[in-house]
Amino acid sequence: MTDLTLMTFASDPATVLPSLALLSHRVRVLPMDAASLVKMPENTILFLDARDDLATAKTLCRLIHASGLSTPIVLILTEGGFTVVNSQWGIADVVVATASPAEVEGRLRLVSERGNAPVNTLAGHGDQGVQDEDGLIRSGDLVVDTNGYTASLHGHPIDLAYKEFELLKYLVQHPGRVFTRAQLLQEVWGYDYYGGTRTVDVHIRRLRAKLGGEYEHLIGTVRNVGYRFDPPEENKHETTAKDAARDDDGETGEN
Repeated sequence: MTDLTLMTFASDPATVLPSLALLSHRVRVLPMDAASLVKMPENTILFLDARDDLATAKTLCRLIHASGLSTPIVLILTEGGFTVVNSQWGIADVVVATASPAEVEGRLRLVSERGNAPVNTLAGHGDQGVQDEDGLIRSGDLVVDTNGYTASLHGHPIDLAYKEFELLKYLVQHPGRVFTRAQLLQEVWGYDYYGGTRTVDVHIRRLRAKLGGEYEHLIGTVRNVGYRFDPPEENKHETTAKDAARDDDGETGEN
């Protein structure tokens, strides 16, 4: 059983993330304000209701980190909220309000395993692609502009339909992570889409064709499971070198 804290303005907390009521975790409900931060226990996972007030949620995220609290934060969002949230919020994970109990439990397990490390600090370790302040994610010669909704190879734009871009962006943001077709359908197309998982296969095939023979392998197939983004080898070596350099700097600083 995990100790959870839910911060919300909702008059009925049970409607914020209904799946929580179906799980066996202890949930403490607090108002969504700064005063509640001192009421949180030390070892808890915070679910922050950002469905209707992203500005307040972002402010609380900043306050938590500024206060030096090590509380992992999971944002509860609507589909529209994904267009605003980025790695600079310093959150551990996000979940849509309509997520199933199995998904909520899975995300809780992952957050518990990696502690309070926010999404952006995991970029070099296969969980989240590196995104700069301009919204650019670079992986070798592939550049995905999350703000401009464009992608390019060797500086040449790739002609992508909207869902093709969203699918590519999502995969690039999570290098090395395997997603089932159902997961991709849920994350990219959303809960309101009633098409089958075959849609994912079709878009993957189109993406590979547009990446071309030299780069189609960047989107790998895991047999009987789904798909993943495989960063170019030079990109992996660059990340490893940067990690090693940071380690060296840290050792030098201690001496």
